[in-house]
Amino acid sequence: MVEVASRGLMIYLKTLSVALDDGVVTDDENRILKIVANCIGLGPESQKFAQSVLDGVEVSPITTAQEEDWSTRRIGDATCYQSALIAALDDEVISEDEMSILNCLRKAMGLQADEHALVEEAVRAMIENYGDERLLTRLESYLTMNPGN
Repeated sequence: MVEVASRGLMIYLKTLSVALDDGVVTDDENRILKIVANCIGLGPESQKFAQSVLDGVEVSPITTAQEEDWSTRRIGDATCYQSALIAALDDEVISEDEMSILNCLRKAMGLQADEHALVEEAVRAMIENYGDERLLTRLESYLTMNPGN
Protein backbone atom coordinates (compact mmCIF):
# COMPACT_ATOMS: atom_id res chain seq x y z
CA MET A 1 0.00 0.00 0.00
CA VAL A 2 1.48 3.35 -1.03
CA GLU A 3 0.23 6.56 0.51
CA VAL A 4 1.06 10.11 -0.48
CA ALA A 5 2.26 12.43 2.26
CA SER A 6 -0.41 14.92 3.26
CA ARG A 7 -1.23 17.22 6.13
CA GLY A 8 -4.34 15.17 6.86
CA LEU A 9 -2.30 11.99 7.15
CA MET A 10 0.15 13.74 9.47
CA ILE A 11 -2.64 14.96 11.76
CA TYR A 12 -4.33 11.57 11.77
CA LEU A 13 -1.06 9.75 12.51
CA LYS A 14 -0.39 12.00 15.49
CA THR A 15 -3.93 11.67 16.80
CA LEU A 16 -4.06 7.90 16.28
CA SER A 17 -0.69 7.54 18.00
CA VAL A 18 -2.06 9.24 21.11
CA ALA A 19 -5.18 7.05 21.01
CA LEU A 20 -2.96 3.96 20.87
CA ASP A 21 -0.66 5.04 23.72
CA ASP A 22 -2.34 2.64 26.13
CA GLY A 23 -2.72 -0.12 23.54
CA VAL A 24 -6.51 0.21 23.28
CA VAL A 25 -8.69 2.50 21.20
CA THR A 26 -11.93 2.98 23.11
CA ASP A 27 -15.28 3.64 21.46
CA ASP A 28 -15.03 7.29 22.55
CA GLU A 29 -11.55 7.63 21.05
CA ASN A 30 -12.72 5.90 17.87
CA ARG A 31 -15.59 8.37 17.55
CA ILE A 32 -13.14 11.29 17.77
CA LEU A 33 -10.80 9.62 15.26
CA LYS A 34 -13.68 9.19 12.80
CA ILE A 35 -14.60 12.87 13.15
CA VAL A 36 -10.98 13.89 12.61
CA ALA A 37 -10.65 11.62 9.56
CA ASN A 38 -13.86 13.03 8.10
CA CYS A 39 -12.84 16.64 8.75
CA ILE A 40 -9.44 16.22 7.11
CA GLY A 41 -10.77 14.12 4.23
CA LEU A 42 -8.94 10.93 5.11
CA GLY A 43 -10.67 7.86 3.70
CA PRO A 44 -10.72 4.32 5.10
CA GLU A 45 -7.68 3.17 3.10
CA SER A 46 -5.60 6.07 4.39
CA GLN A 47 -6.75 5.32 7.93
CA LYS A 48 -5.63 1.70 7.50
CA PHE A 49 -2.32 2.93 6.14
CA ALA A 50 -1.86 5.14 9.20
CA GLN A 51 -2.47 2.14 11.42
CA SER A 52 0.11 0.12 9.47
CA VAL A 53 2.65 2.95 9.89
CA LEU A 54 2.15 2.90 13.64
CA ASP A 55 2.35 -0.90 13.63
CA GLY A 56 5.74 -0.62 11.91
CA VAL A 57 4.55 -2.38 8.74
CA GLU A 58 4.79 0.74 6.54
CA VAL A 59 7.12 3.72 6.62
CA SER A 60 5.59 7.16 7.01
CA PRO A 61 5.94 9.21 3.84
CA ILE A 62 5.94 12.45 5.87
CA THR A 63 9.26 14.25 6.19
CA THR A 64 10.33 16.44 9.09
CA ALA A 65 10.21 19.50 6.82
CA GLN A 66 6.63 18.68 5.79
CA GLU A 67 5.61 18.17 9.40
CA GLU A 68 7.02 21.56 10.36
CA ASP A 69 5.29 23.22 7.41
CA TRP A 70 1.97 21.53 8.11
CA SER A 71 1.90 22.23 11.86
CA THR A 72 0.29 25.61 11.39
CA ARG A 73 -3.41 26.37 11.47
CA ARG A 74 -5.43 26.15 8.28
CA ILE A 75 -8.99 27.07 7.40
CA GLY A 76 -11.35 24.53 8.92
CA ASP A 77 -9.04 23.39 11.72
CA ALA A 78 -10.98 25.16 14.46
CA THR A 79 -14.20 23.60 13.19
CA CYS A 80 -12.63 20.14 13.21
CA TYR A 81 -11.33 20.69 16.75
CA GLN A 82 -14.76 21.96 17.81
CA SER A 83 -16.45 18.85 16.39
CA ALA A 84 -14.01 16.60 18.23
CA LEU A 85 -14.58 18.51 21.47
CA ILE A 86 -18.36 18.18 21.12
CA ALA A 87 -18.00 14.43 20.51
CA ALA A 88 -15.88 14.11 23.65
CA LEU A 89 -18.47 16.04 25.68
CA ASP A 90 -21.32 13.86 24.46
CA ASP A 91 -20.63 10.87 26.72
CA GLU A 92 -20.58 10.60 30.49
CA VAL A 93 -17.13 12.08 31.06
CA ILE A 94 -14.16 13.30 29.06
CA SER A 95 -11.55 10.67 29.83
CA GLU A 96 -7.84 11.39 30.11
CA ASP A 97 -7.41 9.58 26.78
CA GLU A 98 -9.93 11.88 25.11
CA MET A 99 -8.23 14.92 26.66
CA SER A 100 -4.91 13.72 25.29
CA ILE A 101 -6.39 13.29 21.82
CA LEU A 102 -7.94 16.76 21.90
CA ASN A 103 -4.67 18.32 23.06
CA CYS A 104 -2.72 16.45 20.40
CA LEU A 105 -5.19 17.52 17.73
CA ARG A 106 -4.98 21.16 18.82
CA LYS A 107 -1.18 21.08 18.76
CA ALA A 108 -0.95 19.19 15.46
CA MET A 109 -3.18 21.80 13.86
CA GLY A 110 -1.27 24.68 15.41
CA LEU A 111 -4.33 26.11 17.17
CA GLN A 112 -3.28 28.85 19.58
CA ALA A 113 -4.75 29.61 23.01
CA ASP A 114 -6.93 32.43 21.63
CA GLU A 115 -8.34 30.11 18.97
CA HIS A 116 -9.02 27.47 21.61
CA ALA A 117 -10.87 30.16 23.58
CA LEU A 118 -13.01 31.02 20.54
CA VAL A 119 -13.91 27.35 20.06
CA GLU A 120 -14.70 27.09 23.76
CA GLU A 121 -17.03 30.10 23.56
CA ALA A 122 -18.78 28.73 20.47
CA VAL A 123 -19.32 25.36 22.17
CA ARG A 124 -20.50 27.07 25.34
CA ALA A 125 -23.02 29.14 23.36
CA MET A 126 -24.33 26.04 21.58
CA ILE A 127 -24.71 24.20 24.88
CA GLU A 128 -26.48 27.13 26.51
CA ASN A 129 -28.83 27.47 23.54
CA TYR A 130 -29.50 23.75 23.71
CA GLY A 131 -30.06 24.02 27.47
CA ASP A 132 -28.06 20.96 28.52
CA GLU A 133 -26.51 21.58 31.94
CA ARG A 134 -24.88 18.17 31.83
CA LEU A 135 -22.76 19.15 28.80
CA LEU A 136 -21.94 22.52 30.35
CA THR A 137 -20.67 20.78 33.49
CA ARG A 138 -18.47 18.49 31.38
CA LEU A 139 -17.13 21.45 29.41
CA GLU A 140 -16.25 23.27 32.62
CA SER A 141 -14.52 20.17 33.94
CA TYR A 142 -12.53 19.77 30.74
CA LEU A 143 -11.51 23.43 30.72
CA THR A 144 -10.41 23.25 34.34
CA MET A 145 -8.10 20.35 33.54
CA ASN A 146 -7.06 21.64 30.08
CA PRO A 147 -7.18 25.42 29.91
CA GLY A 148 -5.91 25.47 26.32
CA ASN A 149 -2.51 26.95 26.95
